[in-house]
Amino acid sequence: MPTGDHHVNDGPPDVLRMANQIAAFFAPYPETDAVAGVLDHIEKFWAPSQRKELLALVTGLAPASESWHPLARRAAEQLLRRIDE
Repeated sequence: MPTGDHHVNDGPPDVLRMANQIAAFFAPYPETDAVAGVLDHIEKFWAPSQRKELLALVTGLAPASESWHPLARRAAEQLLRRIDE
């Protein structure tokens, strides 16, 4: 019987896993285009709550149990800068 606790998970946060998957897709592209592609996907298709969770990870407010794909980290950092502007 389900306990209702949907956060019991030994794996990485879903948003980090998804960001890394998107980054892996764009990895063959030139770096600038790849980062822009990851950022564009996150801005267009992710819910605000998912973006907020990703920003908490990139700022260190929430622990990341998986390492970042470099393109995913750069895209998240750019997203953070856009919000700060």
